[in-house]
Amino acid sequence: MSRQLIRQLILATVLTLSAPAALFAQTLDEAARQAARQYDAKVLSAHTVEEGEKRVHVIKLLTKDGVVKTVRITVRER
Repeated sequence: MSRQLIRQLILATVLTLSAPAALFAQTLDEAARQAARQYDAKVLSAHTVEEGEKRVHVIKLLTKDGVVKTVRITVRER
């Protein structure tokens, strides 16, 4: 393997591991659980909406600090 290929593989691995877990969610339930874990928060509501040709999970969270946060996750096609 060339050094450049090894560097690219390492970079891809680092970027994948550093991405928020919610980015990999597929179902609404998975997205809500992962968002709650990521932000150490309680899920207040979760639903899926259509935006043009995309489906987006909209998850409302309540953080430990009492802040309401809304997370939007585009649904990946399987």
